[in-house]
Amino acid sequence: MKKTLSASLSVAALVGSLTLGFGANPSSAATSGASLPTLTKGYLTIGTDNPAYTPWFDSNKPANGKGFESAVAYAVAKQLGFPASKVKWVVAPFNTVIQPGKKAFDFDINEVSITPERAKAVDFSTGYYDVAQALVTTTKSKIAKAKSIADLANAKLGASVGSTSYSTINDVIKPKSKASVFDTNDLATAALKNGQIDGLVLDLPTAFYVAGAELTNGLIVGQFAPKAGSDQFGLVLTKGSTLTKSVSAAVDALRANGTLKALAAKWLASVGGAPVLK
Repeated sequence: MKKTLSASLSVAALVGSLTLGFGANPSSAATSGASLPTLTKGYLTIGTDNPAYTPWFDSNKPANGKGFESAVAYAVAKQLGFPASKVKWVVAPFNTVIQPGKKAFDFDINEVSITPERAKAVDFSTGYYDVAQALVTTTKSKIAKAKSIADLANAKLGASVGSTSYSTINDVIKPKSKASVFDTNDLATAALKNGQIDGLVLDLPTAFYVAGAELTNGLIVGQFAPKAGSDQFGLVLTKGSTLTKSVSAAVDALRANGTLKALAAKWLASVGGAPVLK
């Protein structure tokens, strides 16, 4: 997907200073990686799903450092004291990540929204990305010209299982028809192509990618204004993990020094073309 973002000069300058794929270059690591109680001593194990989607990852290769979440993962690792050579990736399907139990990773990064319900089963870091949800359709759809939430009352909408996108359909849009649920975004997109649903709700960056790269005559109807701090992606850890405080401190440092903003500018599509639906 072509990435075009107008960014401020300060953000652009910071982006230019980042090493491709490996995030920020903090003056000093928050701690020494060797001293942290990771699954494998001296290494940081990071989980994500397969496939790993654009624009969060690139070419389904999380270890290449490309894409927003891959770059964030390496930036967090470096902040914790782990160079790229000491990072290992494992496959962690979304549904297993948010379930209780010991994990096969030190932290997972996979567009997982922080919710009170999920926090009963797993630990979350502080948020690394503030999320808006958006509605995708095609230019020939009956909802293509919708201008408000009320215009979506008779729409058949879908989203991936267990996602904030699915909750947005039920809690914000509230259409008359029951929302369709799919195991993956790929299946949901296929359902839209086949006319099984009128529209698909996704997080905004993914919505831009799906509309522009995966659909013929794809269209973003609009986005839904989140409440301040109401929807953030967080890194997922085993409940009660001894790493949670350190990982959260690393995320906080990357937010404070502008790295997260710069990486979003580098890897995520512009959100300027999606009107807010009310």
